[in-house]
Amino acid sequence: MASTREAEIVFAQKLASNEKPVRSRALVKLRKYISARSETAGGFREEELLKIWKGLFYCMWMQDKPLLQEELSTKISRLLHSFRTLDSQFLYLKTFLQTMKREWNGIDRLRMDKYFQLVRFVFREVFEMLKRQQWESSEFLQLFSAQLLHSSSAAPAGFLLHALDLYLTELALVGSAELTAEQNQTFIEPFFKTMAKTKDNIFNTIVDQVPYAIEDLQREISESAELDSSEEPENQQDTGETKTEALSESSQKTQGTHCDEEEYLLSDGMDASDDDTCGPVLQFDYGAIADRLFEGASHSNIQSFNRSKIYKFDEVEKVSTDEDDDDDHNGRRKRKRRKQKNKDKKGEESLKKSKGLC
Repeated sequence: MASTREAEIVFAQKLASNEKPVRSRALVKLRKYISARSETAGGFREEELLKIWKGLFYCMWMQDKPLLQEELSTKISRLLHSFRTLDSQFLYLKTFLQTMKREWNGIDRLRMDKYFQLVRFVFREVFEMLKRQQWESSEFLQLFSAQLLHSSSAAPAGFLLHALDLYLTELALVGSAELTAEQNQTFIEPFFKTMAKTKDNIFNTIVDQVPYAIEDLQREISESAELDSSEEPENQQDTGETKTEALSESSQKTQGTHCDEEEYLLSDGMDASDDDTCGPVLQFDYGAIADRLFEGASHSNIQSFNRSKIYKFDEVEKVSTDEDDDDDHNGRRKRKRRKQKNKDKKGEESLKKSKGLC
């Protein structure tokens, strides 16, 4: 066992070397070592992985240049998949979180971005691991809560806020195509429990922003309704003008000029790339979330301060539910009109431009 402990120390020293070739070779050997060692009966112990993570932390510390930092973050995060058992994979995540909590306040501002990236990539690979496990998330959520959300976790504020910021973004990137609204609510269940018990100023600050969120939602609903009513006559007028212009230009095309067609095809391709895209989006049942918040706030052992904060969230979810109901009836129709309007305008501009060139 002594030789095994020495192996982790040797890896840590080489991973933190000043010379990049030494660090690169150590990382390759570490991946093979993890794969072989995790297959044994004993596997890894927590203190052994803490030593390895200390070396990986300073391996990232020594790495310059953004592209090489991204490559290194990818390699370190994907070491998770070299472990052969689920328990060892969660232990790798646990020791990573412990290492980042211990070292976070010592990271200077010039190095902070690459550690932001490393944290993001590790969570992404963790969600990939859960995807392979058919989204069995109970052990992960328990670990996530214990290491970050509980008041006893002693997580630095910057690290905690960054983890909260990327949590749903990375989950959507990996699982938006598969996860149902019920499964997504399971992934945010720890936050319900934390809201009911915490006295942390971070969560209090977030909750204090809820009234502004309500105002923004209500303003968005009213602006959307106004835009819907104003676009209807405009769209009809623009469609008529575009059709007239297209008919006059089609007569020129039949006489042997094809540059207008090429211009239109080019503009059509540009229009396709200009479609509104916001990336992967998770689906939520906001009514169920509001009910869950209300249920949590109704418990007799909840402090009145926390109860009032939760009720603010409950109001936001009710507004979100009303907005979703409106979107079900009107959202697709609005987006279709806007897309057609933009396409008609671009078609008209390209036809005018081709008219001048030809």
